[in-house]
Amino acid sequence: MSTDAAELELMDAYWRAANYLSVGQIYLLDNPLLKRPLQRAHIKPRLLGHWGTTPGLNFIYVHMNRVIRKQDLGMIFIAGPGHGGPGVVANTWLEGSYGELYADISQDEQGMRRLFRQFSFPGGIPSHVSPEIPGSIHEGGELGYALFHAYGAVFDNPHLIACCVVGDGEAETGPLATSWHSNRFLNPRTDGAVLPILHLNGYKIASPAILARISRAELESLLAGYGHKPYFVEGDDPATMHRLMAETVDTVIAEIREIQRGARADGESGRPLWPMIVLRSPKGWTGPKEVDGMKT
Repeated sequence: MSTDAAELELMDAYWRAANYLSVGQIYLLDNPLLKRPLQRAHIKPRLLGHWGTTPGLNFIYVHMNRVIRKQDLGMIFIAGPGHGGPGVVANTWLEGSYGELYADISQDEQGMRRLFRQFSFPGGIPSHVSPEIPGSIHEGGELGYALFHAYGAVFDNPHLIACCVVGDGEAETGPLATSWHSNRFLNPRTDGAVLPILHLNGYKIASPAILARISRAELESLLAGYGHKPYFVEGDDPATMHRLMAETVDTVIAEIREIQRGARADGESGRPLWPMIVLRSPKGWTGPKEVDGMKT
């Protein structure tokens, strides 16, 4: 199922809009559309959350929305990386599901100002993905439990796919490292499926991440040992990455459906290698690499 150039351009525009809305939540207190020259008074006096993981989450979210719409999938999105809240809030606001629950956060300039002000602000919402966000069943500020929650959601729920994003810093926690084994309890005949996406951007908050620094061959062997068939989407050029990601998502969804068809229609009983995606993109993708001579 191919994705044409026009659709990829629309997805890139949607991604850039989500990125802008994410930056606005982190930094802006006022002037949401930058109609006036930016002043210090427009910026929040105390910043919480960070940009590092957010563009990758936005990238994944728009690609999941594409395949949901194209194939009419039953899917939920679980964001494991900490401080990824602005990305998922931005996407739910863009798609309209946020306004269905919070009518005062309207899709106009006034609603955007409220969206920005409430993020990590007294009386507002947390800096991480929390249950207040439409569709979320996961508390993203407590690292390590994303895969547990994803598998718990699909057991005895045969028509559900849980897209679960695992951050490379999060992957070093004990609960997450253990929860890779959960697919061994998955019955493709009676259960749904989990699509893990290991998001490697090289760093935790400020230090190197192990899975992002080992060789590709070693990482591939590790994930295969966990019971997965990994597909790699790697790079920093947005146009190239959009096409590669779209093709990869179509491939892994087709594999999931084939595994389930074999178990449900043909009675296959062996334990399959479930597909997953390894997304390797720069930390803080599309943002400035240096500010005032300091690496960001």
